[in-house]
Amino acid sequence: MTEIEILPYSAAHKDAMLALTVDAWTPVFSKTQNDVPRFVLEAFYPNGWQTRQTSEVDDLLQNEPENIWLAVLEDTLVGFVGLRLHPDDQMGEIYIIAVSPDHQRKGISTALMQYAEDKIRAAGAKMIMVETIGDSGHEPARRAYEAFGFERWPVARYFKEL
Repeated sequence: MTEIEILPYSAAHKDAMLALTVDAWTPVFSKTQNDVPRFVLEAFYPNGWQTRQTSEVDDLLQNEPENIWLAVLEDTLVGFVGLRLHPDDQMGEIYIIAVSPDHQRKGISTALMQYAEDKIRAAGAKMIMVETIGDSGHEPARRAYEAFGFERWPVARYFKEL
């Protein structure tokens, strides 16, 4: 396999990133919708998960473009990662990561996480965090994070319909 390049985000990749966002999360949400209470899904995604996910990524591209890094393989966008620093906690965060379904299980998420870790370490952080959901749709993400060496901190979040 040709080696991927990790490049800073540029506006020329915006449309490809938004398309990749929907492609990457389609298999996730197809399972998530079966695991999450319907009222929660309806509250979080009243116009559908695609609309909210695309809007959130678009907001990141507009407001934090300097924190987005792209995985490019042979001039094709195959993944991306977003970073944030939290100096008060001596921590960096991978706040979003996605890989095209056609390119998953080929080491791209590992390369993106390693890149993120290197950037965060160079910024002086003492730890790195990534967060995901505990449903079956996000199980592959949890496996990838654990394989990379992240330790799980069990958090309980409860919802009650009103």
